[in-house]
Amino acid sequence: MTKLKNLKKRLMEDPEFRGEYARVDEEFALIEALVRARSAAKLTQAELARLLGTTQSAIARLEGGRVSPSLKTLRRYAEATGTKLTVGLVRADT
Repeated sequence: MTKLKNLKKRLMEDPEFRGEYARVDEEFALIEALVRARSAAKLTQAELARLLGTTQSAIARLEGGRVSPSLKTLRRYAEATGTKLTVGLVRADT
């Protein structure tokens, strides 16, 4: 049986797989940051929803990665959780 680490190493040799893995990894990092910010602010999804003028289910979709948030939404989320949104671009070959 192939160990997960070996399987990942083999799959990462495929440029298409590597690109998709990087894209999904970035999405998961954003989702994790959202949940951490809300948790650090000691807010439930329902409480955060009230602050943002939306519903708990909308927050759940956002934190579940089922929607692509706009920058405006991310700014409002950051403000409500007492955090600061930063966005950056880096060279693709780094």
